Amino acid sequence: MALTLSLVLLLGIALAVLLRFKALGAGAAVVAVLFGFYLADTGASTTVNDLVTAVTDALRSIDT
Repeated sequence: MALTLSLVLLLGIALAVLLRFKALGAGAAVVAVLFGFYLADTGASTTVNDLVTAVTDALRSIDT
């Protein structure tokens, strides 16, 4: 059985956990979120998306 989760959901949970355990301050979290939004508007978004896709495909192939 395959379980599919959104990468945004996983990153949101990771950010919430970091905030909860004070491993990341609220200001740094805001900067990280804003950086992600602004990065999505640049030409680098295709490269970042391709990199994340390659990593998730590699992780998926390790499991099978």
